[in-house]
Amino acid sequence: MKAVETIQYYPLGDSAIVIQLGNEISESIQHHISSICSFLEDYSFEGFIEYVPAFTTVTIFYDALITDYETAQSLLQDMLLEIMEGIEEKDAPVVEIPVLYGGTQGPDLSDVATHAGISETEVIALHTAGEYLVYMIGFAPGFPYLGGMNEKIATPRKETPRSKIAAGSVGIAGAQTGVYPIETPGGWQIIGQTPLKLFDVERQPPALLKAGDKLRFVAINEAEFNKIKGQANGD
Repeated sequence: MKAVETIQYYPLGDSAIVIQLGNEISESIQHHISSICSFLEDYSFEGFIEYVPAFTTVTIFYDALITDYETAQSLLQDMLLEIMEGIEEKDAPVVEIPVLYGGTQGPDLSDVATHAGISETEVIALHTAGEYLVYMIGFAPGFPYLGGMNEKIATPRKETPRSKIAAGSVGIAGAQTGVYPIETPGGWQIIGQTPLKLFDVERQPPALLKAGDKLRFVAINEAEFNKIKGQANGD
């Protein structure tokens, strides 16, 4: 695994510090970010509140009444040396996300196919062909930003966003794909829907996915969709 060449620290307000591990989105940087987050789960520091991972950064919030920026930075630098020395690339388990493509669940599948100059069946085949890496969770609770989509099906966002997109909707925006965990407005091209609940406040943890997870999409039929959805709803 490629080592991170430059690590920068800078303050965010008066109670947070940002660790910048690079300027390009990459699987290597994401792995380092996941390792930092895992380390902080077990070994934090006095005044530590929480961490928020992103594509190339980890933001760490602390209680400014207990510690300050200089102290937090010094502690994190020492921690990071220990983390980087012991870091190993491990194969994450692959989460399968069943998807019913097209129809009312995927109203933009035909538009994506037209934009790519291929058939709808080929779009589905390309979308389900590879593994995806969850780079970060954002936009909405449990929303996974995924890397690894085939560029052949990259499609611009819709010119006019929808006011309501159903929970579980699988979409494409540019070279990215993702899943809407809750009902929300959005401008992604919707190509299908999963019956799984990606975010459930009654579940611990509420989000099905986290940064660093790997997944693959599996095409299912309507009968399978209804069966899995019923099970997810406790029917």
